[in-house]
Amino acid sequence: MTILNIGKASYDITCPVDEYPIEGTKYLLNEKLETGGGTAANVAYLLGKWGETSYFAGVVGSDDYGTKIKKELEQVMVKTELMEVSYDVGTPVSVVLVNKKNGSRTRFDIVSSTQPNLKKYDYSIRPDVIFSDGKEYSATINALNKFPNAISIVDAGRVNRDLLELCKFVKYIVCSKGFAEAVSGLKIDFNNSASLVNVYKKLKDKYPNNEIVITLENMGAMYTVNGEIRIMPGIKTQVVDPSGAGDIFHGAFCYCIANGFDMEKAITYSNITAGLSLGKMGGSSSIPMLKEVISYYNQKFKKDVVIEEAPKVEEVKEEDVLPDIPDAATFKVIDPKDLETVPMFSIGGAAISSVDNISPSSGVENVQQ
Repeated sequence: MTILNIGKASYDITCPVDEYPIEGTKYLLNEKLETGGGTAANVAYLLGKWGETSYFAGVVGSDDYGTKIKKELEQVMVKTELMEVSYDVGTPVSVVLVNKKNGSRTRFDIVSSTQPNLKKYDYSIRPDVIFSDGKEYSATINALNKFPNAISIVDAGRVNRDLLELCKFVKYIVCSKGFAEAVSGLKIDFNNSASLVNVYKKLKDKYPNNEIVITLENMGAMYTVNGEIRIMPGIKTQVVDPSGAGDIFHGAFCYCIANGFDMEKAITYSNITAGLSLGKMGGSSSIPMLKEVISYYNQKFKKDVVIEEAPKVEEVKEEDVLPDIPDAATFKVIDPKDLETVPMFSIGGAAISSVDNISPSSGVENVQQ
């Protein structure tokens, strides 16, 4: 499959620290990790690493960082002829401090206030899948118009007018918890299942023709199968560095959709891939091999299938089991008798009336621009 990835690239410098720095003090760091970054570039990198025909269309500066990003992508066979170089603005750089004690990260993005956008839309390829990180509106719309039969996927992160409009024209919206809350005007409370249902309903009201996936940070992902809302929990793993986990989820999701996986399996693979990446330092450098993901999936779900050459995944302990549903203690399921407008909801299973039967709302409230 040929996959076109449209969006931004950055250069990440990750520095492990023993504790978060105190203002006014001086620290000596004896290690760092430098890799390419940016959602679309990371997705392109994963797809190339996993053997897909992957193209990246984005802008980098005419500096060493831009050159390194291009070289790193090409090392995993990503096609870079659609990349453009800006001679006016440098490549965005991110400095990431990772606390070695608890795996938390603090990110400093060094970005020009006037980031250049793609200018050339004359694609010489015919993609089967188009992925956009939502930050190149014109280039994405052009590609969608030019290749109407391509499967389209957008990463919906921070809310802005262009992204809200772009979501109308793609098939799959894979959005963050923050995006879902901003668009719905509601807050997700993991102790109140009704809040999850209501947020998803609001998004479906606004985008009735889209397949919607809401990533729920460490709680997994929410999606629908045959009109039933489900939650797939993330895998258990020790967190070393969460950098790029969301991008890696998107990359694995693109791979699964491109290869015809059903939604249930696509979410499972994406959760596994993102989960395994948490045990390694860096963004693109933490992307697991496809064999690692298949091995984990087979071990937990297909015990009768054996892949002899699959490497052992040291970050995941044997006793860590990928559950079918989230920990019941984490969620409070509301008795439907107490709710007039919310249908019955069972975590991980889908005891929700068909989304198609949900009455439309009058609009989206409190959308943040």
